[in-house]
Amino acid sequence: MSEQFNLEIVSPEKSFLKKDNVTEVVVPAFEGEMGILKDHISIISFLKPGIVKIISGSEEESFYVDDGIVEFKDNSLSILTSNIFNIKNSDKAKLQEMVKQAEADLADENLNDQKRFIISQKVEVLKSLSLN
Repeated sequence: MSEQFNLEIVSPEKSFLKKDNVTEVVVPAFEGEMGILKDHISIISFLKPGIVKIISGSEEESFYVDDGIVEFKDNSLSILTSNIFNIKNSDKAKLQEMVKQAEADLADENLNDQKRFIISQKVEVLKSLSLN
């Protein structure tokens, strides 16, 4: 019996990734990192800035996401996100620019707690990526 399920990741620009042989996906949900396997209960959750790990057999890919929504139903996982890129192909200069912009956004005194939390998460994850 197959342990695989379907995955689709969509950003505003395009359908970013579509796979039908995924064995596990780990997403950065607000509740914490969430691992999804075949026959997981149906869920809808919000994503926070972080790393999405996709495992297909012995192959693993990692992608950075800013935010979004994740839905799993009937062995199909959909991830809708405003910004996504493959970590393997990330440009250090672009990452550093994203960190600077996020830190500038964080300096805004009018931020509410939720936005401050999200931007803080973004800064933390982007800094960790730029160090690798």
